[in-house]
Amino acid sequence: MREKLFESEAKVMEIIWEKSPISAKEISLIAADTIDWNKNTTYTVIKKLEAKGFIRREDPGFICTPLVSKNQMQKAEAASLVTKLFGGSRKALFSALLEDEPLSEEETRELRELIDNR
Repeated sequence: MREKLFESEAKVMEIIWEKSPISAKEISLIAADTIDWNKNTTYTVIKKLEAKGFIRREDPGFICTPLVSKNQMQKAEAASLVTKLFGGSRKALFSALLEDEPLSEEETRELRELIDNR
């Protein structure tokens, strides 16, 4: 996945992932309530998401559906972060995440399980 999500686009994608399929009008109403956006701002972001290939918009009703899953986007963004800030080292990323905040026993167990099941 080569395209990146800007913060505004991620906010709209969260709505679409949660409520899909959903009309552009419904997205704009939710965005107005939750992030205080006007309709034009929301529609502009929807058009950008469609142009980037993240969503499909269909008539009637400008129904929006995601073309990229939330999991796919999380993996792509995480990989980009590792490359950009940690020189491609996942170990350096985990070290930075674990450095300042202690993990609970449950979190430690779950992380070990994830590593062991790879």
